[in-house]
Amino acid sequence: MIALKTPQDIDGIRQASGILHEAMKAMRNAIAPGITTRELDQIAHTTIIKRGGSAAFLGYCDYPASLCISVNEEVIHGIPGKRKLADGDIVGLDLGVIYNRYYSDSAVTVPVGKADNEDQRLIRVTEECLEHAIKKAVAGNRIRDISEAVYEHARQAGFDVVREYCGHGVGFALHEDPQIYNYPHPGPNPKLKAGMVLAIEPMINSGTWRIKILDDGWTVKTADNRKSAHCEHTVAIWDDRTEILTKW
Repeated sequence: MIALKTPQDIDGIRQASGILHEAMKAMRNAIAPGITTRELDQIAHTTIIKRGGSAAFLGYCDYPASLCISVNEEVIHGIPGKRKLADGDIVGLDLGVIYNRYYSDSAVTVPVGKADNEDQRLIRVTEECLEHAIKKAVAGNRIRDISEAVYEHARQAGFDVVREYCGHGVGFALHEDPQIYNYPHPGPNPKLKAGMVLAIEPMINSGTWRIKILDDGWTVKTADNRKSAHCEHTVAIWDDRTEILTKW
């Protein structure tokens, strides 16, 4: 069941998104060769707590950190640890915030130092996929319109999309209906309505769409060890527009 949000609910999600933006900005300012993924997690966690929020991922299904941080061939759900980022890496930052019981969720992939041209293109196309998807996330369209926008743009660029993971509703909980796949999935295809709040998140692989889960039970990586990029915005659908609530 899809839970519609009132304007007051959306304002609460907007406030949670503001805290999330501050944490994202703090991490992006700190990213440099030599920083560890755990240090970035600590930056995110401290920023959220100082603003009166809490980390939505910490403890969710026993996840052990506030941040999901995925490097190079890691797609999503990488656990922060001792790994030091190196010049030329690309790193996905995925973060959720709870504030006054409202949830927001966002992700972005950024280069560490100077990424090569193909990695920069992968990041750019992933962000373009999200832009195309948001343009389709309007009242009267359907979920599959969003999915097709991501899939078609990624495939035209020579990349592929992860099949096993998807975007979702958000706001009252971290993961709500509907599921928003990044390809034309044959499942439920509800009509978009004012009051829906969605976390749209393309996960784009430079090679195969197939993935593996590492022994830690969380980290998802590409099956062919080629690089992946991930970006995500929380958006609110109004009668006459779609509002992007999160910022990077």
